[in-house]
Amino acid sequence: MGKSILSTKKIFLFWAPLAATWLMMSVEGPFLAALIARLALPKYNLAAFGVAFSFALIIESPIIMLMSASTALVNNRHDYCTLRSYTFMLNSAITVFMIIGLIPTVFHFITQGLIGLPPNIAHLTHVASLLLLPWPAAIGFRRFYQGLLIKNNLTRLVAYGTVIRLVFMASTAFFLYSLRITGAYIGAAALSTGVIAEALFTKFTVRGTVRSILRSENENDNKEKLNFRSISKFYFPLALTAILALGVHPMVTFFMGKSHFPIESLAILPVVNSLIFVFRSLGLSYQEVIIALLGANKENYEGVKKFALYLGAFLLVTLSLILFTPLLHIWFLKVSGLSFELAQFSILPARILVILPLLTLLISFQRALLVHTTETGPIKGASVIEIIMIIFTLYITVFQLRLPGAVAAAISYMVGRLFANSYLLPSQLKAIAFIKQKK
Repeated sequence: MGKSILSTKKIFLFWAPLAATWLMMSVEGPFLAALIARLALPKYNLAAFGVAFSFALIIESPIIMLMSASTALVNNRHDYCTLRSYTFMLNSAITVFMIIGLIPTVFHFITQGLIGLPPNIAHLTHVASLLLLPWPAAIGFRRFYQGLLIKNNLTRLVAYGTVIRLVFMASTAFFLYSLRITGAYIGAAALSTGVIAEALFTKFTVRGTVRSILRSENENDNKEKLNFRSISKFYFPLALTAILALGVHPMVTFFMGKSHFPIESLAILPVVNSLIFVFRSLGLSYQEVIIALLGANKENYEGVKKFALYLGAFLLVTLSLILFTPLLHIWFLKVSGLSFELAQFSILPARILVILPLLTLLISFQRALLVHTTETGPIKGASVIEIIMIIFTLYITVFQLRLPGAVAAAISYMVGRLFANSYLLPSQLKAIAFIKQKK
C-alpha cells in the first residue's frame, strides 16, 4: 500500500481545531459541577443536574450525528436543501418529544415512580430540565452547519464557535452564581445559553459556505439524488448508535436510584464522567477528521491510522498519570470542589474507566471507516450489543453483587464498550481490506 500523501503534521493541523472544540466542550461539565459543589445542598443539586442532563442527552441523541451526515452527504445545492429540511424535521420532533416528557405527570412518573428520586431532587430536576428545553434543537442546527464547515476545511470556525459557547456559558453561570441561584438551575441555564449562542454564531459564519453550495450544480452527479429515504438509510444506523450511546445515561440513572449509596453515586457520576470525557473528547473529535481526510480513493489511510496510534498512546499515558497519582485528589478536592467523602467515593469509579478514552478513539476509528465506505449497518449492531451488555452488567453489579452504584456504572461502561469494539472488529478488517484493494 502506498504512502499517505498527508503528513502527521497536516493531519494534526486539521484535527487541532476540532480537538480544541471538543476539549472546550468537555470543560463545561467540570466547570459547572465545581460551581454547583460550592453552593447550598451540593449533593442534591449535583444529583439533580446529572439526572436532568441525562434526560437532555437522550432527547438530543437523534440529531448528534448530523455533523457526520452533512460532512459526508452534502455535495451540491440539492443535497444541502434536502438535508436541511431533514434537520428541521428531526429538531421539531425531538422538541415536541421533550415537551411531552416535561408534563409534570409524565415527568414525576419517570423520576419518582421509575427512578425513585426523592421529591426534593425530582423537583430540582424538573426545573433544570425545563431550562434545558432549547438545548437539543440548538445542537441539531449547530452540528448540521458545523459539518459543512468541516467539509470545506474551515475547522477553525468550529473552534471559534465553541469559544463563543464557553464565553456565554461561563458568563451566565457566574452571573447566576453571584445571585446565589440554586445550583442545578445554574448548570441548566448556562448550558442552554451557551449552545444557543454557538448555534447562532455558526449560522452566521457558514453563510459564505452555504452561498457557494447554493451556486453549485447538480447535473454532473451520476448518483441517485439525495432524498429523505436515502438520507434515512444512511442516517438511521448512525442516529440509533447515538440514541443507544446517549440513552444509556438515563438507564444508568435508573440503576443508580436502586443501588447502594444512590445519592452519592448520582452526585459524583457527573464529576467522574466529566473528567473522563475530557480525554474521550479527543477520540470523538477524530471521527470527522477520518471521514473528511481519508480521501476519495482511501489514499490517506496509513496517515490517519498512524496519527490514531500516536493519539491513543497519549490518551492512555496522560490519563493514567492523573488517575494514579496525587493529581486525582487535587482534581476532586480542589478543582471540582467535592467534599472529602465524595472525593474518596469518586476514586475507584474513575480508575476503572482509565482505558475508556482509548476505546472511544478505537470505536471512532471503526465507525469512520464504515461511514466512509457507506457500510453503516454494523454500527447499529455494535450499539445494540453495547447497551445490552451495559444493562446486563448493571443488573449483575447492582442487584446481585450489591456494589455501590458509581462503581457498578463504571464497570458497566467498560464492559459495554469492549463488546462494541469487538463486534465491529470483523467489519473494520473488511473495510481495511476494501481500502487496500482500492489502493
